This record gives sequence, structure tokens and C-alpha cells, in this order.
Amino acid sequence: MRAVSIKTKKRIRWVLIIAIILMIALLLHIAYIQFIQGGELQAKAYEQQSLERAVNPKRGIIYDATGENVLAISSSAETVTVNPTNIAKENKEKVARALSDIFELDYDKVLKRVKKNSSIETIVRKMEKEKTDELRRWMRDNNITVGINIDEDTKRYYPYNNLASQFIGFCGSDNQGLNGIEVKYDEVLKGKAGRIEKISDATGGELSEIKEEYVPADDGNHIVLSIDMTIQSIAEKYLENACIDNECTDGGNIVIMNPKTGDVLAMATYPNFNLNMPFQSTIQEDIDVWDSLDEAEKNKRLQALWRNKAISDTYEPGSTFKLITASTALNEGITDTDNEGEFCCTGSITIAGVRIKCWRYYRPHGSESLRQGLMNSCNPVFIGLGQKIGVQKYYEYLNRFGLLEKTGIELPGEAKGIFLDEKKVGPVELATISFGQRFEITPIQLVTAVSSIANGGYKVQPRVVKQIIDSKTGEKKDIEVKKGEQVISTETSQKMLSMMQSVVDEGTGKNARSCRLYGRR
Repeated sequence: MRAVSIKTKKRIRWVLIIAIILMIALLLHIAYIQFIQGGELQAKAYEQQSLERAVNPKRGIIYDATGENVLAISSSAETVTVNPTNIAKENKEKVARALSDIFELDYDKVLKRVKKNSSIETIVRKMEKEKTDELRRWMRDNNITVGINIDEDTKRYYPYNNLASQFIGFCGSDNQGLNGIEVKYDEVLKGKAGRIEKISDATGGELSEIKEEYVPADDGNHIVLSIDMTIQSIAEKYLENACIDNECTDGGNIVIMNPKTGDVLAMATYPNFNLNMPFQSTIQEDIDVWDSLDEAEKNKRLQALWRNKAISDTYEPGSTFKLITASTALNEGITDTDNEGEFCCTGSITIAGVRIKCWRYYRPHGSESLRQGLMNSCNPVFIGLGQKIGVQKYYEYLNRFGLLEKTGIELPGEAKGIFLDEKKVGPVELATISFGQRFEITPIQLVTAVSSIANGGYKVQPRVVKQIIDSKTGEKKDIEVKKGEQVISTETSQKMLSMMQSVVDEGTGKNARSCRLYGRR
């Protein structure tokens, strides 16, 4: 054997040195992965190998004020998902065809999801069980045991369709509240989602020895509204008739409140919509052109339809606001109910050089007391009272009645009244405010203020939910009635009630006279 040359020895030595360096580097890299990145990589591996599907809870039931009539309830439904990596390549087209046929879906879109390189894809949500049972039979007949999941879900249902639609609101595809009570009380109603979790191998295949972990959902709690279904139904019926008969192109609304508690017994808006199909307009003009509208215009029209005008829209209250002026004047001792000849209507009154007419200027009311002035809805009487009250005192009472702020009603989208700044109110502005013009308030603000007159003089906050019921234990939690400061005296309240009765018995409000409703005054 020939002796190994010195040159060859050097080469071998360098190869060994390089190999040792590479070995040390590899060991250091392994140590870095194991000890430094180990936790993070382990979490990523678990995430890749675990397939988690949500189990939606049932939203709480919404009852009317009686606690017996169900206005919203969640019924059982099912959601179908697929695990594309678990569906054999030769079965993908067959699975896509079956899913598209059973659920009446676009085949190409379904096939794209079935072939997608992802752990889970949703095919349909909230399907009736008869449809998903059809899928189960197909899977059994075709021996498809993995890759298709049928999980329990819930679907929101409104038994009375259009009833109190803007008030109750509706839910989105993920059971989240989107409008009305549904969104305002979403945290109470929605519950807590459960889950179904299983572990797969590196290729996405199922590990037969590891069973699915099922964590049940916690259903949402129930609520009892202040709305009385019977009163609401009557209000909606007559509101619709009035809007149609009088050709009210902008629609209208009715609010009925218990003045002692602030409970909203009815809040009707016309036009309304079907809560079970909230994304379909019920207005014929919209229906006729719907297919020609772009998405932005469709959304604009739907938003207008969903809008609760009683709390979101402002308007000039007109003669109804004379109650505020009369209450203020009585409470301040400026006048009394039956001082004969205290006022005189000549058909108009001039304030700061501006002539303001009475509505019956062509046949003046002549000599009047405050009671007669209210019965006749005579503008000059209330203009005169406004001048005697003065701007500062008048605005003090506007604030006390809650007309300069929101009522705090627990519904989304409440607006606030629009008044001139007190410093900018001159004699003419004060005159027009005194009989309800040149400012705007919401219907709920006016109803709340008038409730203060009717309940003995106390400010109340509108209440829309009376009770919350724990869905597990049945425990009931009452929502307190919020009564504020005394706005006017009890004596003033009684005088006002007497005059208001005269208005509907003998005065200009005869058409508003009605009998007692189901024992309520």
C-alpha cells in the first residue's frame, strides 16, 4: 500500500472539521427549535391538526308584556360543512353534485369549495332537518363517512311576521342582532357558542382512535317586553288605515305609553316589514323596481324601512305642544284653568312687528279662558302665555320635561330634539315655540313629556324591557321603573288632566276620543 500523501491527509482533516461544524450547527438548530420555538410550533401543529366547528346557541325568547305571547324564538336547524382534505379526489365531483342538488346551490361554486385547500368550508347554514336528512341518506347510500359534517344550528323565527318589526328588530346569518331590541339586548339574548373539535393526522385524515370533543352551547336568556301584543296589533291596524286613507307618503307612527311606569305598550311604524324576510322590501314601489336597483340603493331603501321613526325621526309637534306651555304657565301661577275672559282671540296677534294668525282667523274665538283656549287650540292664547313665561323660564321647563336631551330609551338610533340656542330666541321665536312650531322633537320625547303631565307631574324614562329570565334556572330579574324629578306639581297635573279631558269631550280633539281599552285608563 502506498502511504497516504500529506495533501490527502489535509483534505480529510478539513472534511472532518467541516462535518463537525455542520453537525454542531445542526445540533444548535435542533436545540433552538426544541427549546426556543418549541411552544410556538407545538401550538401551530395543534392548530393545523385540529378541526373545530362552532355550535351556535339558541337566542333567548322574546315575549310580549303578558309573558305568554312569543314574539321571537330560535328553532332548531343544521349547518353543513366539508373538510376538503378528507374527501377523496375521486369523490369530490360526486360530493359537489350531491350537495348542489340537495340544497339547490350552484354546482361550480360548491365544487370550488370542495376542492379548496383548506381544513373546513361552509356549504349551507340554518337548513331544515328534512333537507339535511336527505344528505344523510345520500352519504349512507354512497358510503361517504368522512369529509362532510352536519352540525346543529339555530334559526331565528318571528311568529307574527310584521308585528312591531322596527321595535323588535332582526338577526344576521350568525345569529347576531342587527336592529331594534335584537341588537340592543344582544348580549342578553345571544348566549355562548359551543364547539365540536377533533384531531387529524398530518395529511388531514381522521384519527380513528381519537373521538370528537363536544362542548355544548349555552343558550341565551329570555326577555319580556313592555309591548302588549293586543294593543300593538290594534295600533298597527289603525295606523295603516290612517296612512292609506290620508295618503301619508312618508308613513307614520304611534306610541302608546303607560305614564306611571314609562312602559311602552305599543310602538307602531308604517310601513313595516316582515321580520322573517328583512331584506325584502314590503313597499310596492320598491318591489316594482327592485331588480333594477344597485346594491347601494337597495341598502338605502331597506335602511329607511328598518328605521324606527318614533325614536329616530324629529318633527314639529304643533298644537300637541300647547300642553307643555299650559303646564308651565299653570305651574308658575301665571294663569288658571277657568278665568272667564282672561284671553281674547281676534284672529291674530302681532309680535315684534310680525302678525301670527290663529288657525281660525276667519272666525275668531273671542273671549276665552285657558280651558277654552286649549279646547279651541287657539294660537294667540299660547303665544300670550309664552310671552308671560319668558325665554329663560320656558327653557328651564323644556329641560325639566326632558325635551332638550334624549329620553334614554333602550333602543338603538335615538335622536334628540332640535331647538334654537336659548340666547338666540327672540319674541317671535318664543311665540312660535309656544304653539309647537320652528323646532323639532321625536315622538318618544313628546310622549314622555306628556306622561309627566299625566302621572302626577313626575318625569319617567321609557321602559321597553320589563324582565330578563335566566334560560337555565328560570330566575326572573325585573327591570326597574326609572322615575326622575317632579316636573310640575300634582295640583297642576290634575288641572291639566281635567282640561285634556275637555279637549276630547267637547273641543277640537273629539276625533281622538276613545273608550277605555281592556280595563286600562
